[in-house]
Amino acid sequence: MKGSTEKRLFQYAMSSKKTIWIGIVCLIISVGLELTGPFIAKLVIDNHIVGVTNPDMEPIAKLLGLYLGLLFFAAFFQYYKTYLLQLSANRIIQKMRNDVFGHIQELPMQHFVDRPAGKIVARVTNDTEAIKELYMKVLETFVDGFVYMAGIFIALFLLDVRLAMICLVLLPIMYIWMRLFKNYAGKYNRVIRSTVSEINANINESIQGMPIIQAFRRTKMAKDEFETLNERHYDYQIRMNTLTALTSFNLVKILRGLAFLSVIWYFGSQSISGTTIVTAGVLYAFVDYLTRLFEPVNQIVSQFPQLEQARVAGARVFELLDVPGEAVNDQLMERYQGDVRFKNVSFAYDDKEYVIRNVSFHVRPGETAAFVGHTGSGKSSIMNLLFRFYDPQKGRMEIDGMNTMELSRQQVRSSIGIVLQDPFIFTGTILSNITLNDPSISREKAIDSLKAVGADQFIEKLPNGYDEPVKESGSEFSTGQRQLISFARALAFDPAILILDEATANIDTETEGLIQEAMNVVKKGRTTLIIAHRLSTIQQADQIFVLERGKIIERGSHEELINHEGKYYQMYRMQQGKMQLTSIS
Repeated sequence: MKGSTEKRLFQYAMSSKKTIWIGIVCLIISVGLELTGPFIAKLVIDNHIVGVTNPDMEPIAKLLGLYLGLLFFAAFFQYYKTYLLQLSANRIIQKMRNDVFGHIQELPMQHFVDRPAGKIVARVTNDTEAIKELYMKVLETFVDGFVYMAGIFIALFLLDVRLAMICLVLLPIMYIWMRLFKNYAGKYNRVIRSTVSEINANINESIQGMPIIQAFRRTKMAKDEFETLNERHYDYQIRMNTLTALTSFNLVKILRGLAFLSVIWYFGSQSISGTTIVTAGVLYAFVDYLTRLFEPVNQIVSQFPQLEQARVAGARVFELLDVPGEAVNDQLMERYQGDVRFKNVSFAYDDKEYVIRNVSFHVRPGETAAFVGHTGSGKSSIMNLLFRFYDPQKGRMEIDGMNTMELSRQQVRSSIGIVLQDPFIFTGTILSNITLNDPSISREKAIDSLKAVGADQFIEKLPNGYDEPVKESGSEFSTGQRQLISFARALAFDPAILILDEATANIDTETEGLIQEAMNVVKKGRTTLIIAHRLSTIQQADQIFVLERGKIIERGSHEELINHEGKYYQMYRMQQGKMQLTSIS
């Protein structure tokens, strides 16, 4: 769904068109009832007050009673108009947020690598909130205003056609003013919305990196960066406010003054020339309608800034929705046997500098394969390709003989589990972190998985046991405890292929034994690929692949590589030396 921002915002509004149209009908009825007031006042003045020697109060009371009754009916329809338009606005924005969040799930991993999380969050929250104001307030104000103005112009034409024609000049003036305002306000609002996103990203990064910022005494630098963004936001917000002050209120005052001058001049010239005798009732009704006319004009003009904010925010949201995504295909597949094969695979993150170069290997079902090498050698990139976070530029990847590029990403991942170096713990409970709210994982299965990896030793000491609430990122647990929860999660989902991404890298030596036991539990009966930092943890692996600059330079078992006395042998000797030095000290 492409097109201009305005068109696409209108298309979203049409998703609740039935409710909106009913609300507009209620509005028209309400406006029609309310605008009978000046006509009734005209009748009272001309027929029962002016020129009448002995005014009869009975017809006056009936007319006033009629108007009072009409006001009550108008209030009833006005309430339902407001309720229905607010209801439709919330439904529209709910749909938009669901669409945006759903689309984010379909975006390739590269999109998130290139953009700070705070900027994406700003589009889902701040920008949609600005659009919400469009549907909840701006839309209602504009619909209210134009219906009200249309009703007033109809009444003016019924009173005096020529004067009503003069008043129609207001419409092109308002349109020209809106176009001028849009040109300037759009520029300012684009900077304002973009800066808000950068501020969110800056705050998010500062909170996550606070230990580093404080440890390296970079608080002043962080504050200066934030103040620079905040100053830019302040500068353009002031420009926007100045533009609003110059246009909105001054415009309405000038138009109101011109309109009243035109009415006085018109009626005065007609009376002096004797062309038309103007009654007091007609004069009152005209002045009353003109006064009422500028109420919606004032409200509409005052919404120009919000309209532009919503338009710019809408453009940013639609820009995100226009990023090519991939359809989610969760069609069930049979559990993999676990046969993994790379054939001459090459991959570059930026399509230029290859981080994986012509890599080929074969891991049979049930085997354990380890990938070792210095930082930047390509270990993690291989796992990213297998998980289809990224796709290679060259070569072929197979699982059980199937080309993974011919399957959806969801199907590829359906029987693959992963345990990361820094395990991610979600807010919720310990059990919800194991099941991830998947109905196929029962409470009993989740608890059994936790017990199997030894996590019950610390969980059963907690006040709520397995239902213990978990804070953001699981900060109340040690790194080892979080890792055990991560192992239990992988075990509960029973993957055919398990990826262990340096799962013991951040674990102290005492905890490493417990983690190693957990690794042995989750490895049983499945193909396991390990990114290893500590070579002592992979000595039992069936195959070990040594990478350097994106190429496999050695392969074999631990014994074979030690006997070969190549790169692996050097790395092993170096780590053994460090361990001995550590134990001596």
